[in-house]
Amino acid sequence: MTFPVRTTVRLGTRGSALALTQSGLIADRLRETGVEVELVTISTEGDRSSQPLVELGGQGVFVASLREALVRGDVDLAVHSLKDLPTTPDPRLVLAAVPAREDARDALVARDGLTLGELPQGARVGTGSPRRAAQLNALGLGVEVVPIRGNVDTRIAKVASGDYDGVLLARAGLLRLGRAGEATEVIDPLQMLPAPGQGALACECRADDDATIHLLSGLDDSDTRAAVTAERSLLATLEAGCSAPVGALAEVAWGDDGDELWLRAVVGSVSGSHTIRLSATGLPSEAAAVGERLAAEMLAEGADTLVAVVS
Repeated sequence: MTFPVRTTVRLGTRGSALALTQSGLIADRLRETGVEVELVTISTEGDRSSQPLVELGGQGVFVASLREALVRGDVDLAVHSLKDLPTTPDPRLVLAAVPAREDARDALVARDGLTLGELPQGARVGTGSPRRAAQLNALGLGVEVVPIRGNVDTRIAKVASGDYDGVLLARAGLLRLGRAGEATEVIDPLQMLPAPGQGALACECRADDDATIHLLSGLDDSDTRAAVTAERSLLATLEAGCSAPVGALAEVAWGDDGDELWLRAVVGSVSGSHTIRLSATGLPSEAAAVGERLAAEMLAEGADTLVAVVS
């Protein structure tokens, strides 16, 4: 099959330092193939508001404006943090590429080089994520979870100023910004599972744009796509948004009979009083089914009541 050759593309991106860095990574990959790339900055509702994400509606607040720009034809592709992308498909658009994932784990940036276990009783730890709050409270460390919004600079500055004793962030963002050394601890997923899709990027374009779909296909990583497909399938089956207290991490690893997909997930009350933590395995080619099966098991354990409190 012959595809039209695309020599220039307009790439839609949010304007934060992290978003521009992430979009720049994709732009550089495309430029290596001889394509001219123009970055087009688009403001989203999540960028314009300081309200908690749960109050904004959570899922989609960082991507809706980019997606509408795509549909209008203002840009040819958009790059999102995959964890921000709604699980409900938009028939006008296609997830054309999921590049190789960066480290999916959470990280702590704390005063005086402290780890979670070293923080004193009553220490103020900032996070805007119900998922992180639920898992942190479940650890029973006696810290106070304090809401926080803002970009990476803003959050880390809250620690430097003494307003917070620590903040929780995605390690992928710190790595991409060249600030990984500021983390005082990388959190083990046994303690805190990341958000579904965390650390991965989503390259989205119009469903009828064969040239851009073909162009982006070269950026796709099959193992990463299988992993995030399982995580997002679980999230969709739970009918939970990206602001719900759900953590999930899938990995493709060599098993007895070839590649296997391992999926771990957690749903918890924000207070930390009730947590459901389960896992499942399957073939990478059956990633969506693995996520659906694990979600069904969690729903049988009462996960719907925990998700409903936030979403």
